[in-house]
Amino acid sequence: MRGKPAPKRDIEGDIRYNDKNVAKLMNYIMRGGKKTAAEKIIYGCFDIIKDRIKQDPRHVFNKALKRVSPIVEIRGKRVGGANYQVPFQVRGERRFALGCRWLIEAAKARKGKPMAEKLADEILEASEGEGAAVKKRDMVHRMAEANKAFAHFSR
Repeated sequence: MRGKPAPKRDIEGDIRYNDKNVAKLMNYIMRGGKKTAAEKIIYGCFDIIKDRIKQDPRHVFNKALKRVSPIVEIRGKRVGGANYQVPFQVRGERRFALGCRWLIEAAKARKGKPMAEKLADEILEASEGEGAAVKKRDMVHRMAEANKAFAHFSR
């Protein structure tokens, strides 16, 4: 590894809610530097959630993220000429990033609606423990459980 690792930057909260998690989600959705487009998607999504279930959309989002974020994941590790799928515990920052990524991918996979509606549907389903993002997390956990025998290779 050359040089030193890049310093972690502290990001500011978003405009409407002053919440760092919402701002990070907005940055994950943003493509090509178009932050206003990402803001429209996120705020539109949160307005839809507020209209449908009459709760604070941030609480629903955090609940959905908690249900989607993985606790363990598998990584390939080469030991003595063989590759093993070794389960590792996921750090907090990576948990958030994977949870957001899976929510966004699941929303993009839905067809026929604007992105704000698709994301709102996925967040609502994830907060209830359903939806494609939750299935993805369950699949990752099943893979880690199946490869638990190789956990001693983690160090």
